Amino acid sequence: MSLEKTDTIAAIATPLGVGSIAIVRVSGPEALTIAKKLTKKDLFPRKAHLRSIYTLDNTLIDQGILIYFQAPYSFTGEDIVEFQCHGGVVVAKMVLDAVFEAGARLAEPGEFSKRAFINGKIDLSEAEAIAKIIEAKSEDAAKILARQLKGELKEFVEDIRQKLIRILAYVEVNIDYAEEDLPQDLQEQMVEQLHEIQKLLANTVASSKRREGLIDGFKVAIVGKPNTGKSSLLNALLSYERAIVSDIAGTTRDTIEESVRIGSHLVRFVDTAGIREAKDEIEKIGIERSIAAIEESDIVIAMFDASKPLDDEDEKILKLIEEYREKKDIIVVLNKVDRGAVAQLEGWPALRLSVKEDISALIERLQEILANYANTEEILLISKRQIDAVQNTLQEIEAAFSPLQMGELEIFAFHINEALRYIGSITRPMESSELLDKMFGEFCLGK
Repeated sequence: MSLEKTDTIAAIATPLGVGSIAIVRVSGPEALTIAKKLTKKDLFPRKAHLRSIYTLDNTLIDQGILIYFQAPYSFTGEDIVEFQCHGGVVVAKMVLDAVFEAGARLAEPGEFSKRAFINGKIDLSEAEAIAKIIEAKSEDAAKILARQLKGELKEFVEDIRQKLIRILAYVEVNIDYAEEDLPQDLQEQMVEQLHEIQKLLANTVASSKRREGLIDGFKVAIVGKPNTGKSSLLNALLSYERAIVSDIAGTTRDTIEESVRIGSHLVRFVDTAGIREAKDEIEKIGIERSIAAIEESDIVIAMFDASKPLDDEDEKILKLIEEYREKKDIIVVLNKVDRGAVAQLEGWPALRLSVKEDISALIERLQEILANYANTEEILLISKRQIDAVQNTLQEIEAAFSPLQMGELEIFAFHINEALRYIGSITRPMESSELLDKMFGEFCLGK
């Protein structure tokens, strides 16, 4: 696949601001020519050159390091020159302006990665890993993304493709040479192999959905009836008064969200409105949002007042979290033990503490859960696009069983071909250039 555009692009590849070095990246057929125009000297591939950098009218801009990567041995597969100039708001911009004056244009967001993809230097799974690793919210996320950047997901996809191609070959042989003696158990073999693929892909989707927080940050919902200490817990986690704390029930009327780092993970805590029978429309909306926060969360902290017997409102909370017991990690907290402990919970192990005095036990429990999420060598799908592709593959495999059993091999082959198309779209999608523009347009400028 070759690029439609052959113009030369440029962008600042480092964050703007004060720093020791800023990198201006130039890619395209005129990259080397532009560098020679601005330095007045030749460059040799893969060597660092200390050069003075000038404008076209010979005004000195800076002295920096230039590195020339000759096509096709570069990130984009094109000629690339990197100008490593002094960092700062002004100098890098002056170098970039000089590059534009010499014949380049500003790169669109993600255009360097798009050119690398089109020129076969990376596949789409690796491109997505590049975009995600820049925004990694934890060390574990960075490690997982580094594995995908190295080609782990690509190898997984290729393995699934080869298995499906082998099954398709069995079918084509059966269609073309039906009169020949074929193994009696051929259909059973195909069904067994499809079930194995189905199980592997289903487990991958389920595991990826459970561990979405590793990439984008985890979400923890703090729920309970009014006045159980939810807002006090949020303030204790943040170490400042973010939420209003009052003895008046219903003080928190809406969800409040703040991010805290727990160990190496970024965790977004959601302090929800107290769940009870709403007394007005505004409170009703707040309670509906609280229930939605539970649905969207990775972990739920359910809080109860240990100093009082459980009442009907507490029972509603217990009934609510019971619905999610098999789906989410739930931490039950009996708060206000400093006032005495009379509340009794059956069937739920609970942390007994006073959030105004010490929440270390809760922090330790959260760290254990987060460590369990991260402790896996399983393949992780890192985007909705990848998850959708695998789910569509699963649907086609499921649809293939019936025609196989009915002997409708052409229809069976159609579904297997569709499954191949969907699974292959994770790495090399047969998509329009317009869709690729949209996908790479979500990348940052300079990447």
